[in-house]
Amino acid sequence: MDIFSVFALCGGLAFFLFGMHVMSQSLEKLAGGKLETTLRKMTSNPFKSLGLGAAITVAVQSSSAVTVMLVGLVNSGIMTLDQTVGVIMGSNIGTTLTAWILSMAGIESDNVFISLLKPENFSPIIALFGILLFMLSKKKKRQDMGLIMLGFSVLMYGMELMKNAVAPLAEMEGFQNLLVGFTNPIVSVLFGTLFTGIIQSSAASVGILQALSMTGSISYRIAIPIIMGQNIGTCVTALISSIGVNRNAKCVTVVHMSFNIIGTVVCLAAFYGLDALIHFSFVDKAISPVEIAFVHSIFNIVTTVILLPFSNLLVKLANKIVPNSKDMQAEDKTVWLDERLLSSPPLATSQCRQKAKGMAKISKTAMQDSLDIMFKYDNKIADKVEKAEQTLDSMEDKLSTYMLKLSQKSLTESDSRTISELLHTIGDFERIGDHAINMVKIAKDMNENSLEFSDVAKTDLVTLFAALTEISELAVNAYAKNDVSLAKKVEPLEEVIDELTSKIKHKHIQRMRNGLCKPELGVHISNLLVFIERISDHYSNVAVIIIETAHNSLDKHDYLNELRAERSPQFVENYNNYKHKYRLTEQ
Repeated sequence: MDIFSVFALCGGLAFFLFGMHVMSQSLEKLAGGKLETTLRKMTSNPFKSLGLGAAITVAVQSSSAVTVMLVGLVNSGIMTLDQTVGVIMGSNIGTTLTAWILSMAGIESDNVFISLLKPENFSPIIALFGILLFMLSKKKKRQDMGLIMLGFSVLMYGMELMKNAVAPLAEMEGFQNLLVGFTNPIVSVLFGTLFTGIIQSSAASVGILQALSMTGSISYRIAIPIIMGQNIGTCVTALISSIGVNRNAKCVTVVHMSFNIIGTVVCLAAFYGLDALIHFSFVDKAISPVEIAFVHSIFNIVTTVILLPFSNLLVKLANKIVPNSKDMQAEDKTVWLDERLLSSPPLATSQCRQKAKGMAKISKTAMQDSLDIMFKYDNKIADKVEKAEQTLDSMEDKLSTYMLKLSQKSLTESDSRTISELLHTIGDFERIGDHAINMVKIAKDMNENSLEFSDVAKTDLVTLFAALTEISELAVNAYAKNDVSLAKKVEPLEEVIDELTSKIKHKHIQRMRNGLCKPELGVHISNLLVFIERISDHYSNVAVIIIETAHNSLDKHDYLNELRAERSPQFVENYNNYKHKYRLTEQ
C-alpha cells in the first residue's frame, strides 16, 4: 500500500461523507413538515417512541442528526426529556439500514441480475437519473429526489474508492501485525469510539470497517468490539451540540451516551463470557460486509430490548450525572427558539409557525382585555395588557431575526412560503398589541378625569366591540388551523366594522350637537374608533395572507381589490348576515 492508496482512502472517505450529507439533507427536505408533525404525535408510549426514532433516522439517514434535533427541541421546551429516550433508542436501530446498503458492495456473482445489486454496477445509473431530475425538472421535490440519488451515488463511489484503497493491506505483513493488537476487546472498543468520534459518522466508520473486511483480514473477534465502540463514538456530535444548552437538554446527550456505553458493557461482557464457556468457533473467522451489518443490527436491537424497560432509570441516571447546582438552576432557562433547529429547516419552520400562533393568541387576548376596561377601568387588567404588549414586541423581534437566519438556509417551496407568510403576519399581531395599549390609555385617561360615555354611546360601542371580538376570533382561529374557509369570512365582517365606526362617529357628533354627550369625549371616542378600525384592518391582512398563501401568492392588495369588485354570492351573504347581526340603535 503506497501513498497514493492513502490519498485514495482519504478521498473515498470525503466522497462518502459528502454523499451522506447531501442525501441526508435532501431526504429531510423531502420529508418537509411531516418530520415535525410526526414528532408532535409523540406520546409517553415507549414503543411508539421507539418506532418514531427508527423511522426518522431512516428518513434523514443520521442518528446523530436526530439526537441534535432532540437536544434543540428539549432546550426549546418543545419536548420533555422522558419523551426522547425511546426516540434515541429507535434512532440506533434506524441507523443500521446504512450498513445493510453498504454490505451490498461485497456481492460477488456471475449472474447479471444479482450483479446489478452491487452498488458499483447500479449507482452510475442512479447518478444519471439523479442529475437528469436535478437539472431538467423545475419542481423542487423532484430536484430534491435527484439530489438524494446523486448523494447516494457519491456515497457508494466513496465506498468503492475506500474498498480499492485498502485492498493491498491484505498482503502487508505490517497490517497483519497491527491487527494483533485489536484482538484485545478494550483496544478495539476504544479505537471504534475514537475513530467514529473524529469523523463524526458511525455510517462512515462502519463503511470503512466493511471495506477492510473485504481484505479477509478482519475477524469477528476484532470487528464485534469495534462495532460497539462505533456506537459510543457517534455520541460525540450530540456532546458538541449540548454545549451551552439548559440542564434538560444536556441530559438528552447523557441518556444517549449512557445507553450506548451500558449496552456495550453488557453485550461485550455477555459475548466474551459465553465465549469463555462455550468457545465460539466463529470468532477467529473472517467477517464479511453482510455479517458486519448483521452484527451491527443485532447489537443495537439487543441493547434496545435490554434497556427499553429501564428507560426511567436512564433518565434518573442522567439527572444524577448532570449537576443541579444553584448556578445551573439560575442558567437553566428554556430557549424560546433554539438555533440548533436551524440545521433542520422543516422543523425550524414549523416551530416558527407555532410561535407565531402564540403571538396571535396573545394579541387577541390583549385586545379583548383592553375592550373589557373601556367602561370600567381596572389597573390589573391594564397591567396585563401592557405586559402582553411587551411580550409581543419581544416575540416579534426574536422571531423575525430567527426567520431571517432561517431564510438563508435551503428551504422547500412550502417552507419558503410559510416563512414569507409569517414575516407578514407577525407584524400585524405586534401592531394589534400596540393598539390595545392605546385603548388602555384612553380608558385610563377617562377614569382619571371621571369621564363616561353616554348610555346610547355605550350601547353602540358594545355592538362594535362584539363585532371586533368576533373578527379577532375568526382571524386567529383561521390562522391557527390554516383554515381558508374561516379566513374568507373575515373581510365581509371587516367591511361591516368600517361602516359601524363611521356611523358611530356620525351619531356621536349629532349627540354632542344635541348636548347629550360631553365635548371632552369627542377626542377619546374619535381615537378609539380609529384604533378599532386599524385592528380590524390588521385582522383582514392576516386573513388575506392565509388565503393568498393557499394560492401561492402574497399580494394582498390585488386580492382585496378583486374580492371587493367581484362581490361573490358567498361574500355578499356573509356581509348581509354580519350587517344584520351588528345593527346600531336609531338614537
